[in-house]
Amino acid sequence: MKMRALDLVIVGGGLAGGLSALALRRRRPDVRLLLVEPGSSIGGNHLWSFFESDVAPGNRWLTDPLVGHRWPAYEVLFPAHRRHLDQVYQTIESEALDRAVRAALAPDEIMQAEVTSLGPTHVLLADGRRIEAPAVLDARGGKAEGLELGWQKFVGQLLTIPQGHGLAHPIVMDATVEQHDGYRFVYCLPFSPTELFVEDTYYSDGPEIDHDLLATRIGDYAAARGWQVASRSREEQGALPVVTGGDFDRLWPKHDPVARAGARGGFFHPLTSYSLPDAVRFAVWLADKAPLDGRLGAATRARARRHWKRGAFYRLLTALLFHAADPHQRYLVLERFYRLSGPLIARFYAGTSTGLDKARVLSGKPPVPFFRALRVLKDSL
Repeated sequence: MKMRALDLVIVGGGLAGGLSALALRRRRPDVRLLLVEPGSSIGGNHLWSFFESDVAPGNRWLTDPLVGHRWPAYEVLFPAHRRHLDQVYQTIESEALDRAVRAALAPDEIMQAEVTSLGPTHVLLADGRRIEAPAVLDARGGKAEGLELGWQKFVGQLLTIPQGHGLAHPIVMDATVEQHDGYRFVYCLPFSPTELFVEDTYYSDGPEIDHDLLATRIGDYAAARGWQVASRSREEQGALPVVTGGDFDRLWPKHDPVARAGARGGFFHPLTSYSLPDAVRFAVWLADKAPLDGRLGAATRARARRHWKRGAFYRLLTALLFHAADPHQRYLVLERFYRLSGPLIARFYAGTSTGLDKARVLSGKPPVPFFRALRVLKDSL
């Protein structure tokens, strides 16, 4: 069967690929688009939570229709500090992304297929078919070549608590729990008065996950809070890279001409692993400004290099967290951070910290051994 003429093929229907398709259909409806995804759903099985301030007001047309849960504030809990922050927090469920993409694209613009290889103007499928287009965008997920990494790993479950959990706002970090395997905290999203998504999360040196152990700790946490869990349903687990250093030219070699999006191009926050803010910015740029031809690879690489340079401060903080702090005392770094001003914290998560923000974060006595911190700072220069 002869393939129809195309302008762009997006390979990978995760967050970056899905948002890019939505933005293109909204802003450039004339683009002949194909989204290739091996899975049965766009976005997989994920929850993407973010602060309203992570997305510029002018870009919220892309995310607002997808938001399924929204809260006016959130809390953080540490052994020596508890704080309520009046900053809007919201969650997108992958099912919403799947529905939106399928509503925006025609059935023949979405293909469920495995990709074996690709180039800047072609895609080769596992069944032998070859798809040609003036531009190909690789949004298949992360690559770690050339990066020095720690890991944010987690298991999350949706708990049904018939008597109610009593939480009005998310708990973004509860670090009052016993510390294991690096910096541990529990994350809670109240989806309804009786439904609570609880995630056991670690900033660890390795990506290994003991699913049963973390699931047990979720149950122990619920029991300690007095919640009687009737059932557990939606589950998510993952190990996300956090970047302490590395070489951009090894992550994305100069001789690689294929355009990249999402984590594959390094478009995520080096410390938090947040990918949604950068996925939104990228999708809007792709729809409004990107050349959808042979120049796309160079354009996306130049954008990724600028993102890498802007991330130097966050990589430094990640290095301090992983290399200067003892694993069981890493929580002290975040405890100190959450004593800073609310707007500074918001800009930090959005990846838009100012020079004054950076000076404020690094000022004062470090919450890690001084000489270790000094060594990390020296090695980072």
